[in-house]
Amino acid sequence: MKDIKNSIGVRIVIIGVLILALLIPSGFIRALVRERADRRREAIEEITSKWSTKQTIGGPVVTIPYTETWKDEEGETKTVTKYIQVLPETLNIEGELHPEIRYRGIYQAVVYNGRLDLSGDFVFEGIRRMNIDLDQLLWDDAFISVNISDMRGIKEYVELQWGEQAILFEPGIKRGNNLFESGISVRIPIASGNLSDGVDYAFQLIFKGSEALNFLPLGKTTRVSLRSSWSNPSFDGAFLPVQHQIDSNGFSADWQVLDLNRNYPQIWVENVSQRTVFSSSFGVNLYTPVDIYTQTTRAAKYMIMFIGLTFLVFFLVEIFSSKKIHPIQYLLIGFSLCIFYLLLLSLSEHINFGLAYLLASLSVVILIGAYVRSALEKKVIPLITVGMLAILYGFLYILLQNQDYALLIGSVGLFLILAAVMYLTRNVNWYRIDLSNTVE
Repeated sequence: MKDIKNSIGVRIVIIGVLILALLIPSGFIRALVRERADRRREAIEEITSKWSTKQTIGGPVVTIPYTETWKDEEGETKTVTKYIQVLPETLNIEGELHPEIRYRGIYQAVVYNGRLDLSGDFVFEGIRRMNIDLDQLLWDDAFISVNISDMRGIKEYVELQWGEQAILFEPGIKRGNNLFESGISVRIPIASGNLSDGVDYAFQLIFKGSEALNFLPLGKTTRVSLRSSWSNPSFDGAFLPVQHQIDSNGFSADWQVLDLNRNYPQIWVENVSQRTVFSSSFGVNLYTPVDIYTQTTRAAKYMIMFIGLTFLVFFLVEIFSSKKIHPIQYLLIGFSLCIFYLLLLSLSEHINFGLAYLLASLSVVILIGAYVRSALEKKVIPLITVGMLAILYGFLYILLQNQDYALLIGSVGLFLILAAVMYLTRNVNWYRIDLSNTVE
């Protein structure tokens, strides 16, 4: 009777159990990647909290209070103050961003200094169509507001050119503007009898922020032109640039948004929510081109495939040669494959990801090749193992660099591997295989 330990079925079950057992270190490695990613996020938050966070620039918006009077059921006169929000007819923004890298230990964050020139004009003719008694408008209490999401980023005083007058903005948003939670505002003179006349405005913001800059398209026509020396921008938000250029010297981008492109009007009375306005924001993220933790996490997802294919090669070696591989040897090789991801993570925190990948993969390939050469005492098997691992690691690197085509490349690659295994084992009579004749 055939020894049960030499049964091909039992060998397959043992290999399967070993593969499942190696899922445990796989889980630990993924948890470690998440932990390191969380530490990096905390370091970035610490840097940006002391510099200035992501900035969202919105406005200007003119707010005009008015009184509404009526009589209640008892005939008593009631008065309430409401606020008209008026958006600019045109909003032109031209700006520059000067990014730099700040470090906290081995972690880095992208921060920037910026300059924005905002200009345009307001037209108040639309108030006539709002069925409001113009005599109830409190023109002397009208004010203009600008949203700045992180006030710590303001570097210089902001002077508003309102028509022929120059007025300094004051900190904070005055009562009546329900759109902005943080920013600057100031009272402005509006001629009550000339609603049909437009008023030009202009001001400059010198500020700083981190990682991203966004805008609110509050003009009837909003035009934004932005320039920066950062060569890896990511344009996001509700609107993409109508044109942009990116090269090694930086990027330039131009947006144009009409009032028809958003879901709120030019003039309203307390019926547009802050959420509605901010949902139309757009801008640019100063993207870091290689996120090592995302890359390592994606690589770790293929760990079980690496272990399975490597074990498959050694199993085929047992079938076609006179050598039998002990389960402990399978386990040691599996642990070596797991160590690759630890090496990749630790090295990529200090050097370029591509170089880290090369060093980690070479280390593991050489280690396993030398071990197989010593353990099996044959030259052909180590060469096959090294060649197979080199192909696998090259295949994985291609997957990591081609995220959009990863599924297609991975599917084709696995199909070719399965086809090769089926071709190599096409003449194997699995019922007659006896591993008892192999050498321990």
